[in-house]
Amino acid sequence: QVQLVESGGGTVQAGGSLRLTCAASGDIARINSMGWYRQAPGKLRELVAVLGSGGNTNYADSVKGRFSISRDYAKNTVYLHLNNLKPEDTAVYYCNYQVHGNYGLNDYWGRGTQVTVSS
Repeated sequence: QVQLVESGGGTVQAGGSLRLTCAASGDIARINSMGWYRQAPGKLRELVAVLGSGGNTNYADSVKGRFSISRDYAKNTVYLHLNNLKPEDTAVYYCNYQVHGNYGLNDYWGRGTQVTVSS
């Protein structure tokens, strides 16, 4: 089992910045990927950024050049740096870990942290 706890959300004005933190614990020895997703009211959950175990990254087109994902190996923590925030970035942001299990990949999710961007 893997436990994920997000923090760092809040309310900022357009153009502002935030740093989201995802602290992981449990059986994280065989990570396939770590990522951040978001879900706005009335919309489906969407991928924001993902960091593979080999260091490769992938971002949603809407956040390229503004958001970045990074990892602190020593702290078992993944960060999402949000810059030049826009009102359309308002959503609940969820941390996701994909971990190799005995029968395939297992997905683990945090409870989410709210990001609100005012115009």
